[in-house]
Amino acid sequence: RFCTAASDRKLRLFTSDLQDKNEFKTFDGHTDYINDLVFAPKEGQEVASVSDDHTCRVWDLEGNEKAHFVLCSPGMSVCWHPEEAFKLMVAEKNGTIRFYDLVTHQAILSLECEQTPLMSADWCLKNTLKIGAVAGSDWLIWDIARSSYPQDKRPVHVDRARLFRWSQVNENLFATTGYPGKTTTQLLVHHLGHPQPILTGTAAVGSGLTWHRTLPLCAVGGDHKIFFWVTEM
Repeated sequence: RFCTAASDRKLRLFTSDLQDKNEFKTFDGHTDYINDLVFAPKEGQEVASVSDDHTCRVWDLEGNEKAHFVLCSPGMSVCWHPEEAFKLMVAEKNGTIRFYDLVTHQAILSLECEQTPLMSADWCLKNTLKIGAVAGSDWLIWDIARSSYPQDKRPVHVDRARLFRWSQVNENLFATTGYPGKTTTQLLVHHLGHPQPILTGTAAVGSGLTWHRTLPLCAVGGDHKIFFWVTEM
């Protein structure tokens, strides 16, 4: 089962038995482009999405809207942590990251970038207190037990940063991408113990960024290709 967001502002949930039965459902509701979506981490029985329409919405697998949060600016990232299944993290373009309680439907915590535009944020799988994001040309890291302001930040991509993703296996390892330049997209892998990126790569017209679940291996989509990089722990 997988879910897509398309330029017609609809979500589509595809289900397959990997043999003969392939079907999809369309989720209608967003009124502008959808920037991110995520399945509920435990059972995968719900999907959350954020959009340029200044909303975060939670859907069941039939396409019914179960929750609706009004944002102050476009929603850029949404994260759902397996250890915090009743909380949703939503990152807005204006530099605010909020956590919502899915039982009371109230905002319970907010973090501030103090710079814009925030383009991407991620909740660390290995440490629920760590949040990372890219805004402007910088990456930023928060420890939510300490402060609502970043603990650490560094300029990385000259042209502006686009995506931030934590490694799934090491809480000090993360990757960022820049905006596509004239020909290539820059990928940088960072370790919080090192002052400089530990790996630099490029992908032709890169989009997307993901880490392997059990290995220090990340991938970026490119022009008819998928590019992989493996790094040290």
